Amino acid sequence: MGESIARKIISEHLVEGEMTSGCEIALRIDQAITQDATGTMAYLEFAAMGIPSVRSELAVSYIDHNTLQAGFENADDHRFLRSAAARFGAHLSRAGNGICHQVHLERFGAPGKTLLGSDSHTPTCGGLGMLAIGAGGLDVAAAMAGYPFYLQMPKVANIRLHRQLPPWVTAKDVILEILRRLTVKGGLGKVLEYSGEGVSHLSVPERATITNMGAELGATSSIFPSDEVTRKFLASQARVDMFRELAPDPDAVYDEVIDVDLAQLEPLIALPHMPDNVVRIADAAGKQVDQVFIGSCTNSSYADLVRVAAILKGRTVHPDVSLVIAPGSRQVFHALALSGALADLIAAGARILESACGPCVGVGQAPPSGGVSLRTCNRNFEGRSGTGDAGVYLVSCEAAAAAALTGKITDPRDLGEPTAVDVPRRFLVDDSMIIPPPAQREQMQLVMGPNIKPFPAASPLPDEIMGEVLLRLGDNVTTDHIMPAGAKILPLRSNIPAISMHAFERVDPTFAHRALAADGGIIVGGSNYGQGSSREHAAIAPLYLGIRAVLAKSFARIHMQNLVNFGLLPLILVKDEDYDQIRAGDRLALGQIREQLANGVLSVRNITRDTVYPVTHGLSKRQIEIVLAGGLLNYVKRQTPSV
Repeated sequence: MGESIARKIISEHLVEGEMTSGCEIALRIDQAITQDATGTMAYLEFAAMGIPSVRSELAVSYIDHNTLQAGFENADDHRFLRSAAARFGAHLSRAGNGICHQVHLERFGAPGKTLLGSDSHTPTCGGLGMLAIGAGGLDVAAAMAGYPFYLQMPKVANIRLHRQLPPWVTAKDVILEILRRLTVKGGLGKVLEYSGEGVSHLSVPERATITNMGAELGATSSIFPSDEVTRKFLASQARVDMFRELAPDPDAVYDEVIDVDLAQLEPLIALPHMPDNVVRIADAAGKQVDQVFIGSCTNSSYADLVRVAAILKGRTVHPDVSLVIAPGSRQVFHALALSGALADLIAAGARILESACGPCVGVGQAPPSGGVSLRTCNRNFEGRSGTGDAGVYLVSCEAAAAAALTGKITDPRDLGEPTAVDVPRRFLVDDSMIIPPPAQREQMQLVMGPNIKPFPAASPLPDEIMGEVLLRLGDNVTTDHIMPAGAKILPLRSNIPAISMHAFERVDPTFAHRALAADGGIIVGGSNYGQGSSREHAAIAPLYLGIRAVLAKSFARIHMQNLVNFGLLPLILVKDEDYDQIRAGDRLALGQIREQLANGVLSVRNITRDTVYPVTHGLSKRQIEIVLAGGLLNYVKRQTPSV
């Protein structure tokens, strides 16, 4: 029986476990990345482990999320990250060098390697044939310390791409079509592996757009073959020596096969407020647009933006539209300038932002009240843009450019024939804004400003938990619901006491104060609880407020592991109908937790209603030990007596 690409890479990196779907395995991690919204905690966690230096092949600390210097907090965190990279032996990509996923694709990604990143969109590098996985910062810190990464062996779904895309239909439309079919829960527990003759017609940046948004499906990772297209991309980055051909065996067996005829696709659009709320753009055409944002880690490559420039050349942005564009990297920015495309964008009336995440994470360019914003981002969660009542739509760069010109949602096919554009065979490589670790770093000191608080100590899980249901939430609760992003909150990422006061504030502004007054409690959620970002603050903040257990119908992968990593107990309702019986304000109790965890099924007693609910957890023996220890950091210290 032949093997898929994903299984081949897993086999090469397998440290523990059996490659049987659902079984816990441990993988050796070659490369680790952080970004500044998650990296400060990751390096505080790394320091707390007592490991003197990075032990993975490569670690890169990117500054790309919080580049708005509205106060001292971001500047202080950047200084801390620079000192941490120097102290522990990581590379530092400075603010302005670009978005982590775009830069890593350009400068570090390598076919056949494993990559773990403290950002949910780390699978972007699957476009290069990497097994790239998003995780919480503590998992990444452990990987940098040389520990393997544990996960459940995923199923491998084969998405076969047939024929090629018609004019004006893009890679963004491919992943929107897959989201339409599978939903935001359709990738849970899976690696999505792309194959078929259609693959050869997609560039590496196009492949990366698709693997990037695999995160919105809940997938563990997404991966493309490494082929001649990959080799040419690496050659364009002066890194052809990193090329390795990777293809599935001819008789590879997959857990699932999904066929997509590229030639039959049309331009698509995701309506508010979920990436899987997808319709034909022709069916949404005509709606007035207030703002257009082109950028993010999904669609900010040179190829993306030079096509936008070709559409806008000689034309003017509609007077009712604010158009902002953020190149994904300094390299892309520079190439646009050299080609003249940047001048075309500026002449058309586009506002050019720095190479950073920016509006995608709610840092700048919030839409007007009740406004309509078309974005090339990967997420359109309610309120994520910074404006609670705005409608955010996800589209391709071409559709975004069309709307910028017409002032309304427009099928890009209405623009006529597309203009052919050229992509350089060789980009200008300038790594001067990537700081390598110094040779002598033993005497380097961590520089911590007043907003950076020590990593909070965690206590072991008690054998009995009793508390009020402080929140009862529905399905598909995102980490943005739990811990909002944005320019006001993200600067508090290194200050757990301060950021915790914003937990669930978009759901219930009273939550934090109620939790503190009640000395903690329990949260109840629906299915796919915790989808979205890998920000572990969505676990740390509830813990700080006294939450020790979350009951839900099901959990998103990364968030569930983050709960475990910080000693919170994720419990899964055995009967979905029991969810309907629980109300906010009910008092729940769990007893003999250690004994019940070992048995696999626990009983939750609803004291208010005199009812008992069976719950399970789906945790491995190792994960149970982590929860009981009060989190991964305590567990690692116990496993390493010298630390």
